[in-house]
Amino acid sequence: MNDWTQEVLGHLLEASEPSQVLEQVSAAARHLGFEQCAYGLRTFLPFTRPKTRMLSTYDARWNHRYLEAGYLQIDPTIAHGVRSAAPVIWSDQVFRRTPQMWDEARSFGLCIGWAQSVFEPDARIGMLSLARSSEPLTAAEMRAKDPWLQWLVNTAHHALMDHLGGSPLAGIEPLTRRQLEVLRWTADGKTSAEIAVILGMSKSTVNYHLRNAIARLHANNKNSAVALSARLGLLN
Repeated sequence: MNDWTQEVLGHLLEASEPSQVLEQVSAAARHLGFEQCAYGLRTFLPFTRPKTRMLSTYDARWNHRYLEAGYLQIDPTIAHGVRSAAPVIWSDQVFRRTPQMWDEARSFGLCIGWAQSVFEPDARIGMLSLARSSEPLTAAEMRAKDPWLQWLVNTAHHALMDHLGGSPLAGIEPLTRRQLEVLRWTADGKTSAEIAVILGMSKSTVNYHLRNAIARLHANNKNSAVALSARLGLLN
C-alpha cells in the first residue's frame, strides 16, 4: 500500500455520510484521470423486484434523464456488470443497441468510461463507473492503472454498499447444519422421504428441519426457502 491509498483510506474513514464517501471516491478517481464517477448497488431480492440504488457526481440533469427515460433497464454496462466482474470500457460497440442513450450521455460529457462490478455472496452487486469527457483510454494507460483501478473499485464498494442497502442476511437467524443439509437435498429435487433415507433420519424429522428453515428465512414455503437460500449463497 502506497501513500496515496493510505491517504484515500484515511479520508474514507472520516466520511460518515454517503455524499462524503462519494466525494472521496471522486477525488481518488480524479487522481487516476477521471472527472466523474458513479456507484450503484443492486440487491437481487425480492426476485421480481430487485432494488437498485445509485450515487453519482454526474450532472443532475443527466441523472434525472437517465431515470426518466428508463435507461437503468437497458444500460449495457449494467447488463454486463450483473453478469461479470470483468471491467468494461465504454465504446460505440458496447452501446450499439442503445444509441440514443449513448448520444445523450456524451452530451453531458460522459464520453470515455470504465466500469467494474464487485459481487457479494448475499445477492448484492456493486458497480463503480468512472468517466471523463475526452482522451480515449489506451491499452498502455489501462495496463499502468489497472492495479489502482482494481483497488479503487473494491475500496469504493466496501465503503458505500452498506450506505445504500444493508445485507439481505440482516435479521435472518443463521441456519443450522441440518437445515442447510435438507435445503441442499431439496434443491437437488429430493423429496422428504428420499432425504430421510439419505441422512438416516425420519421423514418427520426432515420436515421439522424444513419448517424451521422456512421460518428462519421468513419464506412462504420450501420452494421459496430453497430459492432464497440459494440466492443468498447459503447453499454454497
